[in-house]
Amino acid sequence: MSLLEIRNLSVEFDTASGPFRALAGVDYTVEAGEVLAIVGESGSGKSVAMLALMGLLPDTATVTADKMTFEGTDLRSLSAARRRKVIGKDISMIFQEPIASLNPCFTVGFQLDEALKTHTKLDRRQRRDRVIELLTAVGIPEPERRVGAFPHQMSGGQCQRVMIAIATACNPKLLIADEPTTALDVTIQKQILDLLTGLQRNHGMGLIMITHDMGVVAETADRVVVQYQGRQMETADVLTLFENPSNPYTKALLSALPENATGDRLPTVADFARDFTPGTGNGADTGREARS
Repeated sequence: MSLLEIRNLSVEFDTASGPFRALAGVDYTVEAGEVLAIVGESGSGKSVAMLALMGLLPDTATVTADKMTFEGTDLRSLSAARRRKVIGKDISMIFQEPIASLNPCFTVGFQLDEALKTHTKLDRRQRRDRVIELLTAVGIPEPERRVGAFPHQMSGGQCQRVMIAIATACNPKLLIADEPTTALDVTIQKQILDLLTGLQRNHGMGLIMITHDMGVVAETADRVVVQYQGRQMETADVLTLFENPSNPYTKALLSALPENATGDRLPTVADFARDFTPGTGNGADTGREARS
């Protein structure tokens, strides 16, 4: 039994100009202890898919799926109260832009304590000890002092570490990291990736890494899902994807990497046709070849 299994997930938004299909029949499977990367350019539906799983999309969104199970439990059939017990405890998410995700009106210690108070039975002293333990684990210096710091008093990298501490506070079985290294310098990016993969290995978590950075994919992933304009183009293990991609869009995406450039100009990825069969996810979908 897979840790997470989603089949034929679609998301449609009601807009002033009419319905907009953000996702069309995508599939995801994650095993315990596995790292799944969801890769694609901006607007490909990576974050929307995970927000649909978390139940965090606005009321204007219509979410449908043939299957959405976590450890065999159908998430679609859970009451709102029961779903809240699963989301945030067994399934947790690190959102983009940590400074925007943290509440500026509360200390980081309060925000960590809030997660523990909601999902555990620890008393106040035990929660404070756990908060300091978590801040230490994610590499925050002087954690006893930083408990009382506000987000604006910390750097972007430190805020990202706090977000990771909040997301892992209850030892989730599945962690979703949405562009966890965005807007961080290269040195901090490496530290954050090492931290995430270290936590994943130590706790045996499933990890979904949302990214458009193929370097992150190569370094961290076991399997990869490639998306384009809300559709699934290819699913493969990471070695196969880089050495023998089967989909024209995946090939174009890889050819656009700077290290693959020949001459003075980088290759570009064409605007691929959308007349392929949605939801196959096996590399059989077709599109126009990339221009160079």
